[in-house]
Amino acid sequence: MSELQTSQSLYQALWNSADILRSKMDANDYKSYLLGMVFYKYLSDKMLFFVARTMEEETDDLAQALELYRGYYEDPETHDDLIEVVKDEMSYAIEPDLTFTALVQEINDSSFQLEHLAQGFRNIEQDDELFENLFEDIDLYSKKLGATPQKQNQTIAAVMKELAELEVAGHAGDMLGDAYEYLIGQFATDSGKKAGEFYTPQPVAKLMTRIALLGREDKKGFTLYDPTMGSGSLLLNAKKYSHEPNTVSYFGQELNTSTYNLARMNMILHGVPIENQYLHNADTLDEDWPTQEPTNFDGVLMNPPYSAKWSADSGFLQDPRFSPFGKLAPKSKADFAFLLHGYYHLKQDGGVMAIVLPHGVLFRGNAEGLIRKHLLEEGAIDTVIGLPANIFFNTSIPTTVIILKKDRKERDVYFIDASKEFTKGKNQNIMEERHIEKILAAYQSRENMDKFAYLATFEELIENDYNLNIPRYVDTFEEEEVEPLADIAGKINETNETIEQKTADLLGMLGQLKGTSPEAEADLASFIERFKN
Repeated sequence: MSELQTSQSLYQALWNSADILRSKMDANDYKSYLLGMVFYKYLSDKMLFFVARTMEEETDDLAQALELYRGYYEDPETHDDLIEVVKDEMSYAIEPDLTFTALVQEINDSSFQLEHLAQGFRNIEQDDELFENLFEDIDLYSKKLGATPQKQNQTIAAVMKELAELEVAGHAGDMLGDAYEYLIGQFATDSGKKAGEFYTPQPVAKLMTRIALLGREDKKGFTLYDPTMGSGSLLLNAKKYSHEPNTVSYFGQELNTSTYNLARMNMILHGVPIENQYLHNADTLDEDWPTQEPTNFDGVLMNPPYSAKWSADSGFLQDPRFSPFGKLAPKSKADFAFLLHGYYHLKQDGGVMAIVLPHGVLFRGNAEGLIRKHLLEEGAIDTVIGLPANIFFNTSIPTTVIILKKDRKERDVYFIDASKEFTKGKNQNIMEERHIEKILAAYQSRENMDKFAYLATFEELIENDYNLNIPRYVDTFEEEEVEPLADIAGKINETNETIEQKTADLLGMLGQLKGTSPEAEADLASFIERFKN
């Protein structure tokens, strides 16, 4: 079976397992259950196969691996050494009876209790700070799973039986991670507006990541930061486009605890070394992070919540992230607060930042206008890319990707109008590979392209009062072809002839009608006469 077929079968199996929960709760709730259990199975299966390899009795049969583990675990002579080796390698060790395989065996012989899975979750969380509170969003005793403890037990057991068919530990890290991403993307489709909290569509993530890494794909020790990381999908794209993926360090912050836990699982499933993960659960705007080395990064990628509210407390004017600009983003729209936070953490020498925001940031006035002017005078805004409408799960409005740099000598801005670069999909418009390549080619060339791209000088920006609205610079107006008057007259004559013919036909049909009474006959004759005139 090819890698693509394997991935597709994995995707399908994962999605089928969601059917059990779909009728009970919305996607925003059931994603935590399903993804959490997939993750637990992954940890369990990976550990069992590791034990079999370590004891030189390698097998691809989980039941056989469990029996091997149980034998060595229960043997006083080998127990302590085995657990030490497992914890040293895995940072956790699951008791034989609490492994996913053992729990499914209990389900099959009708002895399974939810408390066994809950205990497995608790034990993992206590084994290493890496896993602390990782499963806290999974309420195994929720009434949503069933009205009684027995029904809750049955629901979770049914999901686990479906998941038991998945070969999660046997897949390459990225394949399983990508399958996990697939599920997150499907949940985003199902949960609509709520999805913006945790997911950036892959084509947009790909475009932003490739721009951030452009020319630095071979750099070792690349540092990447996303202060509104969601499920981590934007950060994890670096693994695909860096030629030194195992040396990339990922720094991310997320306010929503549930989404933060998704990102932690996502990192592990993508095989990111633990020492390369620096994730934080807090409010990015409220308190700066990170504040200890490193604080400035090679790349900053952001898809913050659009036009979110924030405190805009006057004390922030003393905050080094915002103080150079003299103004704060308005309380009702934190867009520029997020942008300035990311920009503050960008490296001076060669750093590249890409942020997705609504178009309003390009032209709104007052405090936002003054911040934008300051950024332009500094040469911070390198490129503005207009994206198509309806490509995000949480909004149908068109958005813009703004590229910022700190070490630019010029103060020009390159505009790309990619609003028509999409293929229409069922629910969302989709940017395909050819669309992304066209944008990247323009970005690298920085050349004027008719109805697509334009390099505006700083003088032009001043003339436009620092307004960056894309149509001011990229003219996409298509003049309609003027039809010759003779052709228009011919079409009018054709239409008139058609009307005359249809009228004659209708009168002929009306002439065949007969009234059912003298009064009706008189009414009909009057109607036909008036119709003729």
